[in-house]
Amino acid sequence: MRKIIGIGETILDLIFQENRPQKAVPGGSTFNCMISLARCGLHTLFVSELGNDHVGELIRNFTLENGLSADYVDFYDDGKSPIALAFLDKNSRATYSFYREFPEHRLSLAFPNVDADDVVIFGSYFAVNPDIRGKVSGWLHEAKTHQAVIYYDINFRAAHADEKLELMPAFGENIACSTVVRCSDEDLSVLFPDQNISDVYNTHIAPLCKNLIVTQGAKETLLFTPDLEKSYPVHSIKPISTIGAGDNFNAGFIHALVQNGITRNDFDSLQDTTWDSLIASAHAFAAEVCQSLDNYIAK
Repeated sequence: MRKIIGIGETILDLIFQENRPQKAVPGGSTFNCMISLARCGLHTLFVSELGNDHVGELIRNFTLENGLSADYVDFYDDGKSPIALAFLDKNSRATYSFYREFPEHRLSLAFPNVDADDVVIFGSYFAVNPDIRGKVSGWLHEAKTHQAVIYYDINFRAAHADEKLELMPAFGENIACSTVVRCSDEDLSVLFPDQNISDVYNTHIAPLCKNLIVTQGAKETLLFTPDLEKSYPVHSIKPISTIGAGDNFNAGFIHALVQNGITRNDFDSLQDTTWDSLIASAHAFAAEVCQSLDNYIAK
């Protein structure tokens, strides 16, 4: 069976509304996507790290209960599992405070094997973090060599803007490994300020990766390929929480990709109607997750 392999941070989200705690849920950008895909019954593996503590055990149990393999999660003793405080504003958008205590040696485990047309998803600061960059980069190059479909969610926010120049080579390497790059307009405003999105695609993305998807919150989603430049309206909803919206956009896209049997080589000549169905699925998953305080689609 075709595998979907995610690599990224796992964290416990403590969600606040009007400065009052509402819910604690396991989270992390790629983790949220993978839980949704596991709930769809797909063959999912997740590479991550957690402390060997109460929070780590809670997340491990949740992972297994949802059918997501924890065989490639590194449980470390010298440190603590990460926690995030997520404060929702009146528009249900979150700002975060993070608490992390990692060991000196991280991701001390064997990564899963990747076969042709497996789907690999990665992104966020985890994907460019100098502390683990060597291990992540080596595995991504292996996945590309084995002809996996590689989906990169840049997900880089202003909190790390002061590291941008130092991290640019890692961004470029990630993009060059990828089949599809997805980002938000917010990501691009941090990485490439004062450049319009079309110019960013033509100058910075297209020479490395042919396919770019840009989400813009409630505004239209943009698609750029060598043959297409298209916009997709987003249906208006009143969200309860937008924390998992982008993560589940990714899940919906990958779900449709697998259901339609789209391979790595297919991306060289995808028709616009196929892109339409992929984006429609992505929008549906994102809208679904915004209707609750959970970070993933309902079981």
